[in-house]
Amino acid sequence: MAEIKKNDEFVIEIMDLGADGEGIGKLENGYTVFVKDALIGDVAKIKIIKTKKNYGYGRLMSLVQASPFRVEAPCPVARACGGCQIMHLDYAEQLKYKENKLRNLLERVGKVKDYEMAPVIGMKEPYYYRNKAQFPVGRNKDGMIVTGFYAGRTHSIIDTTHCFIQHPLNETLVALVRNWMESNGVEPYDESTGRGLVRHILTRVGKRTGEVMVCLVVNGKDIPAREALIGALTKVEGMTSISLNVNREKTNVILGPTVKTLWGKDYITDYIGDICYQISPLSFYQVNPEQTQVLYSKALEFAGLKAGDVVWDLYCGIGTISLFLAQKAARVYGVEIVPQAIEDAKKNAELNHMDNVEFFVGKAEEVLPRKYAEDGVYADVIVVDPPRKGCDAALLECMVEMKPERIVYVSCDPATLARDVHYLEEHGYKVRRVQGVDMFPHSIHCEVICLLDHVK
Repeated sequence: MAEIKKNDEFVIEIMDLGADGEGIGKLENGYTVFVKDALIGDVAKIKIIKTKKNYGYGRLMSLVQASPFRVEAPCPVARACGGCQIMHLDYAEQLKYKENKLRNLLERVGKVKDYEMAPVIGMKEPYYYRNKAQFPVGRNKDGMIVTGFYAGRTHSIIDTTHCFIQHPLNETLVALVRNWMESNGVEPYDESTGRGLVRHILTRVGKRTGEVMVCLVVNGKDIPAREALIGALTKVEGMTSISLNVNREKTNVILGPTVKTLWGKDYITDYIGDICYQISPLSFYQVNPEQTQVLYSKALEFAGLKAGDVVWDLYCGIGTISLFLAQKAARVYGVEIVPQAIEDAKKNAELNHMDNVEFFVGKAEEVLPRKYAEDGVYADVIVVDPPRKGCDAALLECMVEMKPERIVYVSCDPATLARDVHYLEEHGYKVRRVQGVDMFPHSIHCEVICLLDHVK
């Protein structure tokens, strides 16, 4: 077969899905092609858009035969938007895809064998589940203000007022801010020039409390016509907090370090189970409250806490998992690098009348080894919920040295989880149970909990 070149067209059968939800097929000569928006079972006409020696990337031009698992995505911009990569895949098949992804990573990267994995826990209603949104603001080529979400792998804003995974109230909130901007000549931020004022509209809605937060991320210290904005937003039922987040850096990081409250409280409150949390604009708080309760309940189950157990919760954020664990543990210690998050965690402990928790500011890989070396701290159970990069090597070494009975690893990136449990299995631990929880329906992401026992 001749050399594969850019713009060549082929008909190809899709046999698998990749880590980013893209279809994978092979040409007659065995050359592998990754095709965005294609699904297992599709027979597709594709155009080659990029070539490497042994594989390439194709664009889906048309379907010769559709996969039996293909459905009509309800969102008209799903294909262009970067948020819902697999909305066109039947939801039951989405869960199977995520389970296979977890299993493949654990066995291929983690070299894990002989473990129990339950099916991924999905949602009964996998729409409108997010309690938080961050809408970028800009202008389109016609000079009109646009808000929406970035197209996949770009910073081009797809203008949309309705999102099928966000809380329905966001449509009203964003429209009110856009009307205020247009009525008062407030300029959106321009990434190319670094000029303009409003960069993002951040919203949060309490699932159980109904409390509402709106925070404008601005390239400045204040806004014009603030009373007009406050007047419009406070007509919304449940409005609790209106604030500004100051970000004057020329960066793609969304939030700056400073928050200025314009009206109401500095935070909203919401519940996970029986635990109440205060959530500020800078707080890390899981975006799917319904599935978060499933996730944390499963983490508590995996921890298998007994009377008298001491737990260390590393990368604890605002204390969400810590307080769940404190319901059963004798003592819980939380560690988090963000000072504001630790302040929130302490307030949340007070709010729930829990005096068996203590929080430390700092890097988990520095705080735990120091406490272990200087104070001789110990743990019956260690819980980790790290960012996507996984656990630091120094932290893993300290955990192994402390020899807790159980390690509960909560992860938003199964690839780094697999890498870290491989290290732990080489140093005295065994993976026993694995549970995926679908926190982000219609996306490729899956949260996972892993229980490791110390091998005596």
